[in-house]
Amino acid sequence: MSQTDTPDIQALSTEVSQLRQELQLRDQLVQQLSQELFRLVKGNTNFMPQRAEPDIDLSQLQALREQLQAVEQQVTFYQEQITTRDAEIYQLRQSVQELTDRSRMLEQVVQELPQIYRRKFEERMIPVREKVATLQRENRQLQAELQSVSYRLALKTRTASHSGIDLPNFPRPASGQSHISTVQNA
Repeated sequence: MSQTDTPDIQALSTEVSQLRQELQLRDQLVQQLSQELFRLVKGNTNFMPQRAEPDIDLSQLQALREQLQAVEQQVTFYQEQITTRDAEIYQLRQSVQELTDRSRMLEQVVQELPQIYRRKFEERMIPVREKVATLQRENRQLQAELQSVSYRLALKTRTASHSGIDLPNFPRPASGQSHISTVQNA
C-alpha cells in the first residue's frame, strides 16, 4: 500500500463516520418531529374540522394547518437529506472497496517485484554470459596461436643465427700476447 492511498482511505473512513453520525442525528430529529406531529394531531381535537361544532376558531385552525405544513416540509426536507446522504455513503463505501482492492493489488505487485526483476536480470544475463564465454574461448585460442607463432619464430631465429650469419674469423692470439690486444683487435 502506498503512502498516498492510506491518508485517502483514512479520510474517507472519517468522512463516512461523520456522515453516519449526521444521519443518526437526522433520524432522531425526524422521529421527534413525527412524535410531535402525532401529539399535535392526537391531542388537539380541534385540529380536525368537526362540522358539529361551529365555534372552532378559524384562525387557530389555519395556524395549525400552517404548522402541519411546515412540519411536513421539514420531514420532506430531512427525507431528501437522508436519501442524499445514503447515496453518498453508498458511493463512499464503493470508493473504499475499490481503494482497498487497488491497495491489495499494489501490495501484491510490490511483493512480486524482486522476483520479476531477478528473472528479467537473469534473462538479460544469458546473452552476456554466452558472449563472455565466446570471448574467453577466442582469447584462449588466440593465446595458443600466439604461443605457437612465438615458438616457431624463436626456432626460426635460432636456426637462422647458427647457419645464416657469417661472423668474422679473428686470428687466435698466441700464447704470449696479452688479452688486451685481442680486445683491441676486436
